[in-house]
Amino acid sequence: MSMTKIRLLVALFASLTAFGAAAQAPGPEELVRTVTTEILDTIQADKELQAGDRKKALALAEQKVLPHIDFRHAAQLALGKGWGTATPEQQEKLVAEFRSMLVRIYSSAIGVYRGQSMRVMPVKYAPSDTEVTVRNQYLKPGQPPLSVDYAMRRTAEGWKIYDIVVGGVSLVLTYRSEFDQVLRQSGVDGLIGRLVEKNR
Repeated sequence: MSMTKIRLLVALFASLTAFGAAAQAPGPEELVRTVTTEILDTIQADKELQAGDRKKALALAEQKVLPHIDFRHAAQLALGKGWGTATPEQQEKLVAEFRSMLVRIYSSAIGVYRGQSMRVMPVKYAPSDTEVTVRNQYLKPGQPPLSVDYAMRRTAEGWKIYDIVVGGVSLVLTYRSEFDQVLRQSGVDGLIGRLVEKNR
C-alpha cells in the first residue's frame, strides 16, 4: 500500500473524538457527524492547516483527537497474536510508539481534507451494543464518493474509534501485516525498536 493511502487512512482515523463521560456522551452517529464537521470546518478556515502546517496539525490532534482514541485497543488489534507474547511493559511501549507513529503521519496528511464534505449514514444499534460501525461518505467535487467505515467501541469514557476502513482497506490490518513480519524476524523488542526508529 502506498504511503499516500496510509496517510489518508490515518488522517481519517484521527478525525474522531468523544465528549464527556459515557452517560453524557452522544451516540456514535451523532459523534461522527458533529466532530468530523468541526474538524473539516477548522481545516477549511485555516490556510496554514490546508498547506500542511505541522505545528497546527499537531495542536489540532492534541486538542480534539488524541485523548479520545482507543490507541491500546487499536495497537492490540494491529499486533494480533503478537500482543499476547508481549510483557505488560512491552505492551505499554508498543501503545506509546504506535500512538506516536499515527500522530506523525496525521500531522503530515492534514491537507487531504481540503475541499471535502461528509455524509454520515444512519446507524442502527441496540442500547446494549458495545461495538458499532458508522458508515460515511467523503465527498469532493469531481470525484466519486469515498466510503469510510469507522469501527467504534463503547468505553467508560464514551464511544471511541479503534479502526477505520477506507475503500475496503483497514488501517489496523494494514499495519498488522507489517508488524507480523517484524515480529517473526526480530520479536517484540525488534518491533518496538522499529517503531522508535520510525518516530525519530
